[in-house]
Amino acid sequence: MTRSPASTESSTPFERDLAVAPEVGLNLDNLNGRIAFHLRLAVEASQQAFNQKLDGIETNVPYKTGHLTVLTLIANNPGVTQTAISSAAGRDKSTLTPMLNEFVRRGLVRREPISTDRRSYALSLTRDGEAALAAFGPVSRDHEARLNEIIGPENKAEFIRILCRIKEALG
Repeated sequence: MTRSPASTESSTPFERDLAVAPEVGLNLDNLNGRIAFHLRLAVEASQQAFNQKLDGIETNVPYKTGHLTVLTLIANNPGVTQTAISSAAGRDKSTLTPMLNEFVRRGLVRREPISTDRRSYALSLTRDGEAALAAFGPVSRDHEARLNEIIGPENKAEFIRILCRIKEALG
């Protein structure tokens, strides 16, 4: 039996007011009162918007949202290890390794052995990698400006602090 949002005693007025997704006709019940639900929807919307803008970049390299982060970290930290990138980007090795392998295959990233640790490699951008990162620039700035517009400059610092608190507590 489907529960009506208005008859759910544990629902808050906020949850009852937002309990229906009219665009698809679904009763969301208490999902609207869940932070994780809205966090995921916001991330998905942001990634989709960013990826749509990336589709307009004239290049032979298909980009995704996480690529900008990884390329930026490598550019800003020449000689960085994959372990450090994984930690800073919040990516596990199983998703980062294939991405880096693809970057190396496409000539965007150079992997060089570290003499003091045979299991680690120093990562740096090639000229093509620098060009790829530069191609991200306008798209990234436009996307960030749109997010700033949505969140509001007066809310940005607090919003980032809350997101960092979530990451620190759960990550």
